[in-house]
Amino acid sequence: MDIKQDVERGENSVAEADMRAPFITPQKEDGYESKEERWLVYFSTIVAVCGSYAFGSCAGYSSPTQSAIREDLNLSLAQYSLFGSILTFGAMIGAITSGPIADFIGRKGAMRMSGAFCVAGWLAIYFAKGAVLMDIGRLATGYGMGVFSYVVPVFIAEIAPKDLRGSLTTLNQLMICTGVSVAFILGTILTWRALALTGIIPCAILVIGLFIIPESPRWLAKIGHQKEFENSLRALRGKDADISKEAAEIMDYIETLEKLPKAKWLDLFQRRYLRSVTVGVGLMVCQQFGGINGICFYTSSIFESSGFPSDVGTIIYAILQVIITALGATLIDRAGRKPLLVVSGAGLVIGCALTGISFYMKGHEIAVNASPLLAVIGILVYIGSFSAGMGAVPWVVMSEIFPINIKGVAGSLATLVNWFGAWLCSYTFNFLMAWSSFGTFFLYAVINALAILFVIKIVPETKGKTLEQIQAAINA
Repeated sequence: MDIKQDVERGENSVAEADMRAPFITPQKEDGYESKEERWLVYFSTIVAVCGSYAFGSCAGYSSPTQSAIREDLNLSLAQYSLFGSILTFGAMIGAITSGPIADFIGRKGAMRMSGAFCVAGWLAIYFAKGAVLMDIGRLATGYGMGVFSYVVPVFIAEIAPKDLRGSLTTLNQLMICTGVSVAFILGTILTWRALALTGIIPCAILVIGLFIIPESPRWLAKIGHQKEFENSLRALRGKDADISKEAAEIMDYIETLEKLPKAKWLDLFQRRYLRSVTVGVGLMVCQQFGGINGICFYTSSIFESSGFPSDVGTIIYAILQVIITALGATLIDRAGRKPLLVVSGAGLVIGCALTGISFYMKGHEIAVNASPLLAVIGILVYIGSFSAGMGAVPWVVMSEIFPINIKGVAGSLATLVNWFGAWLCSYTFNFLMAWSSFGTFFLYAVINALAILFVIKIVPETKGKTLEQIQAAINA
């Protein structure tokens, strides 16, 4: 029997299980005796998203500290620009290595290593007396960010029950936004060295918490640690829970995948994996090339260019993205992934169009007094829409769709594309604005409109399905 027949047999088993569902109590079907026994899933998620908060702290550090660092260390604009941009290069290196590392030393091991890189980087920045040590520290924190961006959502997806997986994985993006916003605020009251020390706090909490929480049961099953796999799954599902059905589904799927050769980069382009790779990488392209990092990194200058007070606009921006991301986390397992992405994409198109119209009005001196307000409305609609879906959902779907035998290399590819897109968007933004300010936002509007079509035509709905069901269907 070939692999495809094995997968089809797995799908038939899932279908038979669904037919029996009315005769099984909800608690048993989920693998739980009661929802109160889910505390370890919640706690493990809280520990993991400390890595997401550390990610946000790294991303938000350079904006409020620019003038102070340049003055204290006598850095030129070019030197500070290198300090800011080298973070993205570190993240790309982290993205390339994150999957293989997470497969080799485990999800917890990868998070522990990433936390150590971030701590070392923050200490280097704190003690720096010149540009070289600053750049080394920034590169180290960037590497930690790159690893966190992959392993945190994957770990949460692998430990969470199917009815909580979307909302818990979305906490990854919520904590990134929170970390960025807190860094912006603390940067106005703390010195740049003290702000660097605050970046160590979430890393320390993470490293300590990793000694308490269990490893991903799916990774333990993949490496053949049967006893540890059962113990981890039982701890996550509750001591009195019946885990036999879930454990059997995971093991059957692992056994099917073990018949496949060890995945290499070129294997990602095989027909059986083509759809999942297209979805995972495509969503990262949609997320980054729609303009988010250009708009995020240069929010203040956009407000200034439009004639609106930059400090007021930036504070509103920071608060709004946290609130909307939190709201999205409560909706993702109710509304589904695709509806959130489509609504989010529509909002991105509207936000870009409004901002583009504002700059067109200003450039042609049409309703000059109204154009700043229109620009602010457009930017806030954009960031609110991004936070509602396109910011978090691509990471959720990425953590769900890849079979575990290619999850390492496929996840690395998707994360690398994400960070490359982040760099390219932020690098080209000022050039595009110099070419045409209103044209820049209309270009982003077109890209976001194409993203909506991609979601509707290509992206599957994964709400309410186990990881094994999703991967068997999409890679059959």
